[in-house]
Amino acid sequence: MTEENNITNSTEQEENPQAPATEENEESFAQAMGAEAEEDDDSFGEEDFAAMFEESLKGKDVKVGGLVSGTIVQVTDNDVVIDIGYKSEGHVPLNQFRDINGEITVKPGDEVDVFLERYEDEHGNIQLSRTKAERMKVWEEIKKIAEEDGTIEGVVTNKVKGGLSVDIGVAAFLPGSQIDLKPVRNLDKLIGERFEFRILKHNQKRNNVVISRRAVLEETREKMKEELLGKLQEGAVIEGVVKNITDYGAFIDLGGLDGLLHITDISWGRVNHPSERLNIGETIQVKIIKYDEERQRVSLGIKQLKEDPWTRAAENYPVGTRVTGKVISIKDYGAFVEIEEGIESLVHVSEMSWTKKIKHPTQIVNVGDEIEAVVLSIDPEKRRISLGMKQVEPNPWDSLIDKYPVGTKIEGEIKNITDFGLFVGIENDIDGLVHISDISWSKRLKHPGEIYKKGETIQAVVLNLDTQNQRFSLGIKQLNEDPWKNISQKLMINDHVTGTVTNITDFGAFIELEDGVEGLVHISEITSDKEKKAEDVLKVGETVTTKVLNINDEDRKIGLSIKAFLEEKEKMESGEYITDSFQKGKVSLGEILQMATEGKKEDDAPAAAGEVAADESPEEAAPAAEAEEAAETADSAEAEAEAPAEEEKTEEPEAPAEEEKASEEKATEEKATETEAPAADESAATEENENRDE
Repeated sequence: MTEENNITNSTEQEENPQAPATEENEESFAQAMGAEAEEDDDSFGEEDFAAMFEESLKGKDVKVGGLVSGTIVQVTDNDVVIDIGYKSEGHVPLNQFRDINGEITVKPGDEVDVFLERYEDEHGNIQLSRTKAERMKVWEEIKKIAEEDGTIEGVVTNKVKGGLSVDIGVAAFLPGSQIDLKPVRNLDKLIGERFEFRILKHNQKRNNVVISRRAVLEETREKMKEELLGKLQEGAVIEGVVKNITDYGAFIDLGGLDGLLHITDISWGRVNHPSERLNIGETIQVKIIKYDEERQRVSLGIKQLKEDPWTRAAENYPVGTRVTGKVISIKDYGAFVEIEEGIESLVHVSEMSWTKKIKHPTQIVNVGDEIEAVVLSIDPEKRRISLGMKQVEPNPWDSLIDKYPVGTKIEGEIKNITDFGLFVGIENDIDGLVHISDISWSKRLKHPGEIYKKGETIQAVVLNLDTQNQRFSLGIKQLNEDPWKNISQKLMINDHVTGTVTNITDFGAFIELEDGVEGLVHISEITSDKEKKAEDVLKVGETVTTKVLNINDEDRKIGLSIKAFLEEKEKMESGEYITDSFQKGKVSLGEILQMATEGKKEDDAPAAAGEVAADESPEEAAPAAEAEEAAETADSAEAEAEAPAEEEKTEEPEAPAEEEKASEEKATEEKATETEAPAADESAATEENENRDE
């Protein structure tokens, strides 16, 4: 018998309405068939049976490659036996009837649709497939959904190149651009998730389906946007989802429309970055602070949900209140402390310690530290509060003024040495300053390190104590008596004094007359040769004799002159000085005799010293030479005083009295002019030198 594509049911009674319906008809049909079989049993062949079988299967139209319904007859360990009304049953692998958990989903008697692959295999069994039947159903559903522009559910199975693979009954491709409304960086987190999709295109022959989740989201978002726009208004409080975070704020999905939450509207307090307070995907409550209906822009705020803390700051934190806060930021000039959310205060570096010299706030505090402080000032309008950490403790400077009155001698260790002085430790990190000008009465120091070293213990005297400005002034030289105290009794103007050159400058030379007392020889009083400089005539350490021009006790200044001393010396040698002075009443006879006596005493000094001084420079004239000149002048003056006037005229006939007198007056005027000019220059030079020293 030849196979045909059309199969009919095996029981004619079920499918053919013309078949015998009563027992009588069945018995008649059976007797007729039996009689016919008995009459010609041998003549009944395969062809007659095939024709009768084909006749019995008429009415059922099933093709290979199509769907057919069947009944499950038996479920074995490996197969499911299904009767589709053919001469033999079909076998389907049991795995095709298991769910994702491995459970069998059918039992005997269940009606199922299967795909007919072949009528019979080599064993005579019909080849059926449940998987292909399900797939064919899915394709039919895909075609229907695509035509109706509907959606289909699917589960993301794995990541593929360019997107994701989704199981919608068949494997479908979801491009990366169609996954969400915004790019998704982590695709792995979507695996196993179930979503609704829109079918973009399909091809059953190529087994290709392209789907989109974005199209579904856009449609849903548009509907939500229409609903949202109808109820948006400023001041309303709504919920939203954090969609994106930037440096300047966060975008909140309000359900169809995004609103901007600026960083300054997140909190009344300091927010360095929105990510400190928000997370993507987080649901938050926000307040609509501005809505532009025309441009569809919404400005949101979180801090507006609470009252501004500065409205009650003046009441909560009056001056003098002790507060506790957290250090949230540190600058070179101080630390910012948050005493409550939205209220920041500044502790200036000068308000951190009574005694420590703080160069940077990190020496005392660090970010995150909890500190205690006192409110020093508050300005709610400018949103500023000043705090002080040192005010928590009593001020140790307040007790020093009673403990160390001016004039008290103290002993301490040198903590630091600077260009301008020494810092000496007193107590409790309190240092006193010995200014470089208060180290010595006599020594001119360029740096205190020339005498002292750090860590050395010294004694000093309290000069001044300023508790308000926290300054403790000390002096070392005040331990000894001021050599200038009785200087006016030791020196007089026009005295001749001998000293040592200690310093040479552009404007003159400083001469140490005694310990702690110096005088200035102005450049104009060193030599008559204007071409020469001070260093050309004098050397540091050299001993010179000068004449005192002026003394200023208050300013501690002494004006000296080498040139004036040498001029007087020359006159003494020639006798002019004593004669002129005696005639004009400037010196008495007793003074002349005293000068002569002093000259005789000095005459006993070694002559070598006088010779050396004369050889070196005029400024270094030896005391012995001065004594001889004084003695000779004194003798000459006595002789002149005793001689008659006529004899005097006879001895000096060459110089008339009138000419001599005019010459003397002129010389006196020139001398006065020369003396006044150096004195003025000396005063200016002294002031300049003091400024330099200071």
